[in-house]
Amino acid sequence: MRTTVENVMTTDVAAVNQGASFHAVAELLISRGVSGVPVLDDDNHVVGVVSEADLLAKHEFKERYYGDGYRPPLRARLRHTVGSEGSGFYKALGETAGELMTAPAHTTTPDASVVLAARQMDKYGVKRLPVVDAGGRLIGIVSRRDLVKVFLRDDADIANQVRETIHSDTLGVEVTVSDAVVTLSGTLAEHSQAIKAVRLIENIDGVVAVHDNLSWKNDDIVNYPVWGGA
Repeated sequence: MRTTVENVMTTDVAAVNQGASFHAVAELLISRGVSGVPVLDDDNHVVGVVSEADLLAKHEFKERYYGDGYRPPLRARLRHTVGSEGSGFYKALGETAGELMTAPAHTTTPDASVVLAARQMDKYGVKRLPVVDAGGRLIGIVSRRDLVKVFLRDDADIANQVRETIHSDTLGVEVTVSDAVVTLSGTLAEHSQAIKAVRLIENIDGVVAVHDNLSWKNDDIVNYPVWGGA
């Protein structure tokens, strides 16, 4: 079983309507202790995300244009011009969540794997993804912290899945797990079996690392696709 977004997401979501005021957004971020919230239309569809960075443009560009000679560093200027945050100057003029938000929002679905969610966060440089149903309506949110929960699986649970995945009893492989690190010991018939077993275990959600102490009787690695699938 693969861990999905539904297994780790938060359903008690702090969100704002696109007509919410700057003050209301700031108050919600502070009271809920979050760095960003989804922005919704009147039908609960996710239309964007507003974050602390969006609000801080108000301060940044006040200083820039009120006589102190401030000029944002090159990296910030590029981000404001072409990055995911859009134009900081125009956001500095915003008064509502709809004017302040970054849009469109990058979202995920409850049946998506946590691996896919992590890849999306990395690809788009975001810390959270609103979770939407088939109609695009908000049902939850998943953050980087939620994804880390996958690595808190019980060692016994991981060990059971490892044994089932590689059929360790049949192969005669000894499996031990400590702090989500899997150690494999034993002698297999083929070298390729050992490679396949390690690959399968590395892909199990919650596994931090695999220590391969396996040996084999026949080295068939010459004909085995090392970088391809088994």
